[in-house]
Formats: sequence, structure tokens, C-alpha cells
Amino acid sequence: MAALTASQAPGAVPARASEPVRKPAATEHGPSVSGDTPYRTDLPPLRTGAPRPRSTPGVPGGALPATVFAAYRRAESELARTAPGCRLRWQLLAAIGQVESGQARGGRVTPDGTTVTPILGPRLTGGAYAVVRDTDGGAHDGDAVYDRAVGPMQFIPSTWAHWGADGNGDGRADPDNVYDAALAAGRYLCAGGRDLSNPADLDRAILGYNRSEAYLRTVRAWYAYYLTGHRVVPDRPAEARRRPEPSHPSTPKPAPKPSDREPGTGAPSRAPSAPPASPSPSPSPTAEAPKETEGPLIPVPAPTLTLPGGGVLPDPAR
Repeated sequence: MAALTASQAPGAVPARASEPVRKPAATEHGPSVSGDTPYRTDLPPLRTGAPRPRSTPGVPGGALPATVFAAYRRAESELARTAPGCRLRWQLLAAIGQVESGQARGGRVTPDGTTVTPILGPRLTGGAYAVVRDTDGGAHDGDAVYDRAVGPMQFIPSTWAHWGADGNGDGRADPDNVYDAALAAGRYLCAGGRDLSNPADLDRAILGYNRSEAYLRTVRAWYAYYLTGHRVVPDRPAEARRRPEPSHPSTPKPAPKPSDREPGTGAPSRAPSAPPASPSPSPSPTAEAPKETEGPLIPVPAPTLTLPGGGVLPDPAR
């Protein structure tokens, strides 16, 4: 991905390079959910009717891939049953999923919600990040020396060991599965009796995910965006590998000579007919893109932050 993500794509710049001060959540101890790894810094597109920017190749900015969207809604439903006082909205999970992984890299997931390729943050060796030595023997992140954030909601293995959940009912908790990761994120955000309709509890929950004021502002901006409408698009298919071209051209067959005659006739033989051309596959019907919700789905809470520069910050090189 060209954009800065929680998995730190090649050439990405740490998001907090220009952020001198962090404010940790007052009631959290130990590493944050994500280990304070880099994250996507782009803000929501303005609802002006202008063409939307594409934050991920093939996926319009702010759109929700169908399987990822379903995972957020399922987690919201489960938390409404098990922790009704939390008042978790799926839009908060969508905001964190956008900032952490660009909605699982634009919906590159299998039908059961597992990412097509692993989404891994940088090794947590210190410096710009927390220092988190290996806690899982490399079982989730493939690193037996230091931990790395894993999956579409970017859990480090130690926090996954505590909050991991089975969101798709397959009998296992997998941080690379968006259903499991969304439910685990919801469980964390609701921990300690938080009421996420309370601005202070909401801020505390978000800061526990990543102890950065800039992170808090970015997630809050996306949360407000999704509360006022959303658009669902098909999942992004995995790119198929192209077969290598042959290294040498095939040798053409010689054309029949005029003197060649069919046996038993005096007539020249007919030139062999060319093999019938393979019929070109008819294009698969294109699903009509779901329309964006125009009006608010629910009463929108009063904004709690002011975005500088007219609501849009310049995004680092993407």
C-alpha cells in the first residue's frame, strides 16, 4: 500500500515522526492494543459530491468492503447482547479498522473473513515504537524475538492472548480473521464498564488502542464520518499471478503446396482450416455499487473536535 498503514508498507514514514508529545490513557497499563505502531493518517473525504479519493488501490476512500462491514455489524450485535451498557457502535470499529489497516487492505479477505495475506506491523524493538519482546513464540507474527502487531485490527500477540475472540463461530480465535478481530476490538473497547456514549470513556478506549493524541483525533474524525453515512462495496479480490510468457515463439506450420493433391482425386487438397478461435469470455455482470446513505442513520452527537485546515490534513506520501 502506498498509504501509511499500521503494517508499515515499504517506504512508509512513521506517523509520529512529527509528533513530539504523547498522552497515555490514564487508566491503562502495559503496552497498548497495537503497541503504538504506525497507522493511516488520512482523514475522511469531504461530502461535497466531488469524486472521492482512493486511499487503497481499487477501493474508494471511506468505503466499507462487504465482509469487513458484516464483521463490524456482527461484533456490534454481540456486544449489544453481552455488554449492553457499553453502547458500542459498529461505526467505531469501522473507524479503527480504517486507521489501522485500511479496512483489511480494502477487503482483501476470504469469504470466512481471513486476510488473503498477513497484515503485520513493524518489529517492536523500541525507538519510534514500544519495546515488546516475543510473547507467542512467533505463532501469530512469525517472529520469535520481538512481537509485531497482527491482522486487520492490529493486535500485538500479548493483547490478543487476553482479548482474542471467535467472531465467526469456527471454534478458533484468529487475529488475521476480521470477524474475530472486530469482536476482540469491541471487547477491549467495552472493558472496565465503559460507556462509549460518554466522551471521556470513548477517548480513554481509543487512547488505549494507541497512546497518541493524533491517533485519537484521526479515529474520532472517521467515527463522525461513518455516523453520518456509509457506503458498502464488494470485497477486493486477490491479484492473480500472471503466467510467464514463453521464451521462444512457436514454429509456424508450412502452408500446403499447390501440387499436393488429395488421394484419389485430381483436385488440389484444401488448405487445413484454422482452428476455431476460442470464444472470448463474456464479461461478468458488474454488481451495482450500493448507494451511500445520504442522511444520518442516527442522531449525530455534537462534534468534540475541530479539524484544522478545513477538515483535511495533508497525508504523507502514499
